[in-house]
Amino acid sequence: MKSIDEQIKIISKGVDEIINTEELSEKLKNCIDNNKSLVVKLGLDPSAPDIHIGHAVVLRKIKQLQDLGHRSVIIIGDFTGMIGDPTGKSKARKQLTKEQVLANAKTYETQIFKILDRDKTEVRFNSEWLEKLNFRDVIELTSKYTVARMLEREDFKNRMVNHQPIGIHEFFYPLMQAYDSISINADIELGGTDQRFNLLMGRTMQKEFHKEAQIAIMMPILEGLDGIEKMSKSLGNYIGITEPANIMYSKTMKVPDELIIKYFNLATDIHPDEIKIIEDNLENGRVNPRDIKMDLAHEIVRLYHGEEAALLAEKEFKAVFQNNSIPEDLKIVSLTKEDNLINAISLSTFASSNSEARRLISQGGVKINGEKVLDVKAVNLSNNDIIQVGKYNFFKVSIKNN
Repeated sequence: MKSIDEQIKIISKGVDEIINTEELSEKLKNCIDNNKSLVVKLGLDPSAPDIHIGHAVVLRKIKQLQDLGHRSVIIIGDFTGMIGDPTGKSKARKQLTKEQVLANAKTYETQIFKILDRDKTEVRFNSEWLEKLNFRDVIELTSKYTVARMLEREDFKNRMVNHQPIGIHEFFYPLMQAYDSISINADIELGGTDQRFNLLMGRTMQKEFHKEAQIAIMMPILEGLDGIEKMSKSLGNYIGITEPANIMYSKTMKVPDELIIKYFNLATDIHPDEIKIIEDNLENGRVNPRDIKMDLAHEIVRLYHGEEAALLAEKEFKAVFQNNSIPEDLKIVSLTKEDNLINAISLSTFASSNSEARRLISQGGVKINGEKVLDVKAVNLSNNDIIQVGKYNFFKVSIKNN
């Protein structure tokens, strides 16, 4: 196991806040002295199971902790998911059925092992302990926290001010998440900055149950490819962890220059000392940002698809970018005779929706057989047309005869 200072350097990479570092040092010292691992907790509320690299920021940090010798417990909130996390919500969330929760959980479980070490990961469902609580247990749990403290939470406070309803069951969510930490004796819990209240609740309640308090590690929100908004599928500014290698590579090349280092910190496992060298080279103008971005793209693709796929994606990108050639392994999109250019672009997944496809066309970002599209109404797609979306995305049209 690495030294305490080295572990804290790696754990702190890209982190927004750790509560607190002194306690973390003590926990790490105890691990080294007693040859044991820390229990690293992440709770997943399985309501939106498609993961992009913005979601993966916390998972990457857990992987780094696993590489340091610690083990993770991923808690699928099959019980809490039926309530829904009220964080950031202006109204109560729709409760999911047990069947919906379990279906989403299965999808989550498949995706997280693209990042985490399966041998160092335990997956638990919090119904295992929460369903066993009787009403006396619930009263005891709720007696350890006050309504006044609960209403300090920003989303609850805003709903009170605006006279919007708050269900009593919503107060239970942070308490139940805290009970998860109690049940597994969590040493560390990770989450985004928006989860600060929930993570600190875990610390508070562990102390109330006479257990050692967990360390709370908050990760920042990763901006999407537009450099402004939080990465989101609905905004189309995302990089999905299951996307093909060439798509992932070309999307990463769209990361704004000012976010290159943030992406290195949050979306890769590269050592902080290496990232510092990259940052110094960028700031001093010793390297072209495009070349550093290509290193970033290579690393992100390598993490999810392997080294060979990363090299092929890089080769294809260079061919398209430097030689303006069409990729050899061209994506084929099947259309009906009724489909138009907007439908085709949406089906290609190079746009997340018809509205995004229209925007790309209106901005002059679409070509058919090398010719820029000026009037979408004048376009009649033919079999084997080559459509270019943006600089690097190509696909071939295949029209079904039916």
